[in-house]
Amino acid sequence: MSSANMRASSSLDPLPMQGPELGVHADDIETPEMEQESKQEVLENKDVIVQHVHIDGLGRTKEDCLTYEIAGVFRAKNLIDVMKRAHEARQKLLRLGIFRQVEVVIDTSQGVDALPNGLDVTFEVTELRRMTGSYNTMVGNNEGSMVLGLKLPNVFGRAEKLTFQFSYGTKETSYGLSFFKPQPGHFERNFAVNFYKVTGQFPWSSLRETDRGVSTEFSFPLWKTNHTLKWEGVWRELGCLARTASFAVREESGHSLKSSLSHAMVIDTRNSTILPRRGALLKINQELAGYTGGDASFLKEDFELQFNKRLFWDSVLSASLWGGCLLPIGDKPTCIADRFYLGGPTSVRGFSMYSIGPQSEGDYLGGEVYWAGAVHLYTPLPFRPGKGGFGDLFRTHFFLNAGNLCNLNYGDGPRAHLSKLAECIRWSYGAGIVLRLGNIARLELNYCIPMGVQSGDRICDGVQFGAGIRFL
Repeated sequence: MSSANMRASSSLDPLPMQGPELGVHADDIETPEMEQESKQEVLENKDVIVQHVHIDGLGRTKEDCLTYEIAGVFRAKNLIDVMKRAHEARQKLLRLGIFRQVEVVIDTSQGVDALPNGLDVTFEVTELRRMTGSYNTMVGNNEGSMVLGLKLPNVFGRAEKLTFQFSYGTKETSYGLSFFKPQPGHFERNFAVNFYKVTGQFPWSSLRETDRGVSTEFSFPLWKTNHTLKWEGVWRELGCLARTASFAVREESGHSLKSSLSHAMVIDTRNSTILPRRGALLKINQELAGYTGGDASFLKEDFELQFNKRLFWDSVLSASLWGGCLLPIGDKPTCIADRFYLGGPTSVRGFSMYSIGPQSEGDYLGGEVYWAGAVHLYTPLPFRPGKGGFGDLFRTHFFLNAGNLCNLNYGDGPRAHLSKLAECIRWSYGAGIVLRLGNIARLELNYCIPMGVQSGDRICDGVQFGAGIRFL
């Protein structure tokens, strides 16, 4: 690669800059003391040129895929810029997920072609093993699971990844095999293929579902947005979870094939995905089923909107709005597995899990249109210790949330649709404590007061516990 020389020998920690004064190896320059000081002053106060970049420790990794990640180092103009760009290149190398350790050494150029202001940058890398295993627990929306994984990183030497995962949870068991391939130099642009089998239990509907499917997706950034295009083909088997299942659920039992195309767009400026203190989120999803085969035929749209504003005394005001619509195509009604569900500690608090909306003999059937909104005031705990302490993981919050889920007669006009969505609004308010689990999940212990309760709804009046990654 033009100026970059890659050397294969074998070695993700803080960035060590070796040598005196910002990483310059003055001891290695075999010149008189005055000449060393003069050269060091040139490097610190004047422009420099990066003459060579070495990568030591490469084994099975192909050199061409790393050229894009380190190319920015050659454009550095001074020593501070070299350090900055070298750190950025190190982060890019770590992001590939193929190196266990990456260290950076900046030194003055050596050899017959060395310039007075020339620098050499060396990345010392240690590759991951050809096969790694993992065992961990995962928190879903009011569900916990044990996850066993087997990963083959850097399968073909260009940051590809082959992953097998088995998950056993309280309501769901799944197997999955996935292949991930990023575009060289543009890690955000990537392609993935997934094969999976998922068996889930949905007690609020007395339903059991087994999905066997394959999906392909392409993710890419566009301006300030991130997009994902996806095709999915899934063979679904629906059955009754209990003998007492309603006739409406029994009627849905059997096999079906869904083939769908979907698109997702995300704009996320929040400083955290779990307990953000500033920023906004906009997420829009569209799914079209039936035009590429299969039994299911529908158009599905849903969105998520969130705003966060930091106030006085380290408090945060947060507002969220969810909504979605499922439009059947043709004469066939929508499937219970494709409809929306609402209610529970992760959406409209004060109601039992997914216990809002159409139901039959105590089994909740989901709806074709919904909306839900919430306002939160997050504050620090009264006994919060100093900044950075254990108390930073906890927040108290006061909330007001509301929503509605129903089916529409699509022969009516928009005014009739809005009128129906405004009828029978469920809402609740309360307060509680939130615990942040890293940046991946959170726990809530709330005292809820449900209001606007309709016939057939199941409420949770009083203390309610919630765990998950996506909260209203």
